[in-house]
Amino acid sequence: MISRRRLSGALAAIGLILTPVPALADGGRWIGAWASSLMAAENEHALPDGALDDVTLRQVVRLTASGDRIRVRVSNVFGDGPLRITRAAVSRPVTRDGATIDPETTTPLTFAGRPEVMVPAGAEFVSDPIVFEAEALSHLAVTLHVADAPQRLTAHPGARATSRMAPGDQTAAAALADETTFTRWYLLAGVDVPGPPDAGAIVVLGDSITDGYGVEVDTDTRWPDFLAERLQADPRTAHLGVLNHGIGGNRVLRDGLGPNALARFERDVLGQTGVTHLIIFQGVNDLGVLTRDAPATPEAHAQLVADMIAAYAQMTARARARGITVIGATITPYGASDYYHPDAQNEADRQAINAWFRTPGNVDAVIDFDAVMRDPERPTHVQPEYDLDGLHPSIDGYRAMGEAVDLTLFLTHED
Repeated sequence: MISRRRLSGALAAIGLILTPVPALADGGRWIGAWASSLMAAENEHALPDGALDDVTLRQVVRLTASGDRIRVRVSNVFGDGPLRITRAAVSRPVTRDGATIDPETTTPLTFAGRPEVMVPAGAEFVSDPIVFEAEALSHLAVTLHVADAPQRLTAHPGARATSRMAPGDQTAAAALADETTFTRWYLLAGVDVPGPPDAGAIVVLGDSITDGYGVEVDTDTRWPDFLAERLQADPRTAHLGVLNHGIGGNRVLRDGLGPNALARFERDVLGQTGVTHLIIFQGVNDLGVLTRDAPATPEAHAQLVADMIAAYAQMTARARARGITVIGATITPYGASDYYHPDAQNEADRQAINAWFRTPGNVDAVIDFDAVMRDPERPTHVQPEYDLDGLHPSIDGYRAMGEAVDLTLFLTHED
């Protein structure tokens, strides 16, 4: 067997050094402080071939948990070729939109001790931990110099945050020269921080209502944002981060905008860092698409409901097997949606799904968003003050949802 000393000497002789990686403090654990659900960048979300070759990409995210170190996860899971990043760094942005960063806070990232990394197609890569004071509800700028990117890019289209790219390696620049801006995240999967032994991350698995349809860019007013603020304001829950895994237009059972929820469950829930709780809030697109273009038979309605419930039960069983507490959220009314124009049978389907979530034992707890959002006078509709378009909430609606979540759902018996 080759000793570590002899191995280090051999590697040094060919120009490689075994770089020690900072260890996690005794008794602590890593948790997700930010993450996004990823998909292949297609149609209007795609960039021209070669657009990310020899380009600096600067993206701003909002952290939901604190830590004295961070590590960043870059992703090429939907790529059709290798991704090569030659420099990476994190900084504190001076402005929310990342137009300027504070150079004094810029800290280089390394990957297995090296400043560059090649991420194979279909893979993710986690940076080495670095010392960096991350504060919950603060913003972090992640800057990557991408030398070569695959034609098919990995992205999250619904960032609702300003991202920037500029030619060449401008990783250290306070402001990027000759930049282009857009509101998508590319190649970025998550940011982790270390926390106390009881720290954890709450994954919210959802669709456009969770992704924040209707939210203005750079305002952080999705309902999980409001939930994260409440968790941080309460000493009993400040050890918990919130990971928004909503994709606009996403469905439980069928691919469409992004992989179906069951297909992405392994990566977006079980594969996240330090997950302790899962909120399942998804299904309105499955219900609406069934009859959006033409009526469906009673048998088709019944089959859809049965298949959706089976999927929820599967998610619940798989999460529980990992020790994750599963919280079901009832589907909110969409009776005034001009996009789906639901009828009485669609409403019956929604009620059947919600009844399953409310039945004790099917999930570990329930957030009754239906009760929060429905109009008492017309329970198939969202209350006017919370309604944006008959389907999505207004900002006041998102705030009401975030404030309606009972924080004791996330407490242990010791809290």
